[in-house]
Amino acid sequence: MLLTSAVLKPFRLFRKKVPMTQAGPSVVGRSLAGRLYPLLIAAACLLGANGLAMTMIAVRARAEGLPDASIGLLGSLYYAGMIAGVLLTPFLIARAGHIRVFAALASVSAIAILAIAFSPAGWPWMVARFVSGAGACGTVMVLESWLNSIASNSSRGRILSVYRIVDLAAVMGGQFILPAFGASGSDILMVLAVLFCFALVPISLAREGNPPVPQAKLINPTLLWRVSPVAMVGIFTIGLTNGAFRMVGPVYAESIGLGLETVAAFIAIWVLAGAIFQYPAGWVSDRLDRRLVLIAFTIGAGLACLFIARSASSSELFLGVFLFGGFALPLYSLSAAHANDHAEPGQFVDVAAGLMLAFGSGAVIGPFIASLLMGIFGPAAFFVYTATLHLALVLFIIVRMLTREAVPADQRRRFVWLLRTSPMIYKLARGEKGDENGKPPN
Repeated sequence: MLLTSAVLKPFRLFRKKVPMTQAGPSVVGRSLAGRLYPLLIAAACLLGANGLAMTMIAVRARAEGLPDASIGLLGSLYYAGMIAGVLLTPFLIARAGHIRVFAALASVSAIAILAIAFSPAGWPWMVARFVSGAGACGTVMVLESWLNSIASNSSRGRILSVYRIVDLAAVMGGQFILPAFGASGSDILMVLAVLFCFALVPISLAREGNPPVPQAKLINPTLLWRVSPVAMVGIFTIGLTNGAFRMVGPVYAESIGLGLETVAAFIAIWVLAGAIFQYPAGWVSDRLDRRLVLIAFTIGAGLACLFIARSASSSELFLGVFLFGGFALPLYSLSAAHANDHAEPGQFVDVAAGLMLAFGSGAVIGPFIASLLMGIFGPAAFFVYTATLHLALVLFIIVRMLTREAVPADQRRRFVWLLRTSPMIYKLARGEKGDENGKPPN
């Protein structure tokens, strides 16, 4: 009973009625929870399905006999699709509205995952993963844009906290569906398609109408470099390493003899550790030069990789993965916070989009390189690769510290735990809204 009460407590906070000044004609007097539940249920289905699909595809491709390089390319094309989703989804929303775009992209995601059952392993799968990446990013952008339109200054923190809980629980819980259904048959593909399709139900039946359309504009890829080279190189490196781990990690786990249940736990522990370490990372970085914290966490991630590479038992392996997730996953939010310390007030959303592009660019390259190295030098080469990249990032940060002074403590912006989902999550975290014409509110 105590556990149930603790889990449900954040959701009870949403029982407050929405004031008439914050609601449109169709939602006056409705509770915030009533407006949020359809979006959170849809988010749980989508985030859980996408997290499960990443692990399943890697294990299934290995069972089909694809070489490591091809498995890495599957991950690279998924992240290439995510970049396409970041660039194109705002224009689709402007043309058709949130609900229609969500329905179209969720349906496309289901079709792409089912296509794997009817096509031979190889290039057809790679096309399907590109489409899946675009669909995943697009549907999440719709949801996060929608959540931001609902949020008020008083509810924003609670909405973001619950959304993080939903993301963490869905991704972790989704991993354990894999051993229940296996990775090789058609059952797991049907489960994934059901999850994508079920996400349509609460959105289609919700009483909420289309929220205001966000501004659709081209992204300036050079802005992030001008604002903060450390953030851009850091996020790109995180894409090379964390993006690779998400696709190549299950392959590594299977190649050293772990079963499906253990592979699921392997990924889930990595995600959980990242969530646990976020708060201390943010607390310290709000009080010190963020670059020092970036260096400390980057060194920790690199040492954890070397520890995994030489681990001789399951307990050492899982301890190493826990430390790797704990030090590596907060690097995205730390780098984003450092970029925002240097950004002008009107640049925050553009910086967030640049962060997604930098991460996606690294994640397009990372899985393929990591899989090539594993194929040539063996499984341990993957974590030597990630450790080397973290060392290179440390050296770059040190060079930048010698050429640029730290931001004074009173000018630093508050650390925000960001999900690597879409640029819209930054609008939700920072409270940046826009009307139908994309203009900020007065």
